[in-house]
Amino acid sequence: MLLLHHQSTYLLASPEPALLAAMEPVLAALGARAEIVLSAEAALASMTAAKPPSLAILDENLPGMKVGQLLAAVHAASEWRLPIVLISDNVTREWIDRLQEGAIDEILARQAQPEWWQLRLENVLHAHSLRRELDSLREAALANAQTDRLTGVYNREKILSMLFRETDRVQRMNGSLCVLLFDIDDFGHWNSRLGSDACDELLCKVVSRTTQLLRTYDLLGRPGMDEFLVALPGCSAENAVMLAERLRMDVFATPFHVAGEAIRLSACFGIATSNGRSPVVVLRDAEMALESAKEAGPETIECFGNSHRPTPAAVTFLSPTSGDELLAW
Repeated sequence: MLLLHHQSTYLLASPEPALLAAMEPVLAALGARAEIVLSAEAALASMTAAKPPSLAILDENLPGMKVGQLLAAVHAASEWRLPIVLISDNVTREWIDRLQEGAIDEILARQAQPEWWQLRLENVLHAHSLRRELDSLREAALANAQTDRLTGVYNREKILSMLFRETDRVQRMNGSLCVLLFDIDDFGHWNSRLGSDACDELLCKVVSRTTQLLRTYDLLGRPGMDEFLVALPGCSAENAVMLAERLRMDVFATPFHVAGEAIRLSACFGIATSNGRSPVVVLRDAEMALESAKEAGPETIECFGNSHRPTPAAVTFLSPTSGDELLAW
């Protein structure tokens, strides 16, 4: 048996009292409330409303405009694809073509028994439910192919693809672009000490804090286990360094609370500017800057070709005035 939400509303558009009277108990048997309209204009308004009905049943004899025009107007005005059933005296070639095109989902003969109408409507609703489920699965599969399953940011393949696309764009527009790589210091230590579940939570918290500091058009991805890449369109090297300093302080300086512990993380940062060059070269420069930062020690920021190494204020982070008994490495 098809289970439907008891609050579903089905549009019933017909000027014929006899048809309305025969169809209303069918809709009631389906667990739906009937919204009755008497013209094509009223049907169009209902089907393109912010909250359209879950099903539209259209009489081909609706006054106001031809059903073909009504269908075209609905599809042009709304992205929502609701199932549409046509009630017709004759199954014409036009309606068969509309059915094959997907403009309508079913044709009901006007003279058929109400029990037959109910069966066909149940089939339409079931097919529509399966189609929506398939669309959701397809969208989820596409999202999984582009995003990191743990953190929700772009995965390695997608962020590198986006970096190539963004580099091409700024080259055409003679704009600026910076790439910022950061790597959490000694993350393997935390994985051994806290376990994988707690470290997964740490990574998600790092992403959440980082995202709050980025602009809507900045790109964030996770190319490695504890490494993140940020593409910064329209950003100079100086501004990228300032962002790295904010990340160092606002993301990593504040303790993370996981597994009943207050954890103090740190990270190293590598920055490179595009200057119209290939993204392969820019990424290589950022990786070299990051490696140089790691060699210099925790919390180092390196801009390729120009060192920038702030001294971390470890005493502040470990002070008992913070209110936390911090674990630090």
